[in-house]
Amino acid sequence: MGLDEDALAYHESTPPGKLEISTTKSTNTQRDLSLAYSPGVAAPCEAIADDPDAAYQYTAKGNMVGVVSNGSAVLGLGDIGAQASKPVMEGKGVLFKRFADIDVFDIELEHTDTDAFVESVAAMEPTFGGINLEDIAAPACFEIEERLRERMDIPVFHDDQHGTAIISGAGLLNACDIIGKDLADLEVTFSGAGASAIATARFYVSLGVRKENITMCDSSGIITQGRAEAGDVNEFKREFARDVPEGGLADAMAGADVFVGLSAPDIVSQAMVQSMADDPIIFAMANPTPEIGYEEAKAARDDTVIMGTGRSDYPNQVNNVLGFPFLFRGALDVRATEINEEMKVAAAEALAELARQDVPDAVVKAYGDEPLQYGPDYVIPKPLDPRVLFELAPTVAQAAIDSGCARTELDLSSYEEQQGEVRP
Repeated sequence: MGLDEDALAYHESTPPGKLEISTTKSTNTQRDLSLAYSPGVAAPCEAIADDPDAAYQYTAKGNMVGVVSNGSAVLGLGDIGAQASKPVMEGKGVLFKRFADIDVFDIELEHTDTDAFVESVAAMEPTFGGINLEDIAAPACFEIEERLRERMDIPVFHDDQHGTAIISGAGLLNACDIIGKDLADLEVTFSGAGASAIATARFYVSLGVRKENITMCDSSGIITQGRAEAGDVNEFKREFARDVPEGGLADAMAGADVFVGLSAPDIVSQAMVQSMADDPIIFAMANPTPEIGYEEAKAARDDTVIMGTGRSDYPNQVNNVLGFPFLFRGALDVRATEINEEMKVAAAEALAELARQDVPDAVVKAYGDEPLQYGPDYVIPKPLDPRVLFELAPTVAQAAIDSGCARTELDLSSYEEQQGEVRP
């Protein structure tokens, strides 16, 4: 059987799909049922009516995330609609549970209208401790996230924007450390100007890259001030319009220290890599086929090429599962009202630091005994490294506390121990 046939068989085996609801309290006796439902359930209802925050004490809200999509930009499949996106949203729930023990309801909304989508999600705030927006097309995704963050008093996080930014940002921090370059001096070229690219460029600025050193290309070429003034680009692309001559991706890559690909397969040649500055950093993240293959990029030059892709079969995989479960874990555990820039930067820095530490033998074995040692081929930790949870979640929780968006505080030392004891 091929991969498609295996995947269909996997999803249709009984029970169909990948998620189910299970009870967390005893339901074996009449007494149990009278506590779970009528008449006993009235007591927590009244407590929450008196104090809405009691929902975190008496319900699953504090460990519940809504994964919400309208199916308008699903993986590489495009606008396939809400119902067809459900396997992906269920899959996201699997990752939340597997990596951070967070429960999920996947919500697929048949909305193409931004106002209707925002109203529907905002109305679900009583149900969830956080909202993970997923696979929503740009530019609507920017407005949707911004409006929901303003409306809702729980974290709202569009992973397609920020996940790639955080993980590749960790890789960028370590790549610069290895080759001895300062973030403020980097010339960075982006191929792609969608949700991920815009968010990643913004995040790199938060890390220390200078905005005026970022050159962004869309399918029409370099996003220049001239194109912006002519109304050729939307308001989000306009943010990164640069006062340089017009040109294509090859022009933008000449002399660049960093290439960030969030666009299309096989559009970067070895000659374009050769035109880059010394010891280039290349994150070619188009999936499943990157802008340039790993071997081709490495073979293009004799100096150090730090190369990352979105693929699991090559070093330095930029995998969002290194981010969103642990961001939400830390945010939920301090009842944060948002996932802010301070929390995202803290997560990237914690990931970068983790890659510099010795890798446990169990992790090495899980990846086929391949060498995993800090250097050009290991600037980003592996997703199956269990240390990611108890490094990132406490760091994010502390950043939430320090930045003033946490409703509760934690004893971070005991919290770190708890992650290792009770989380998968």
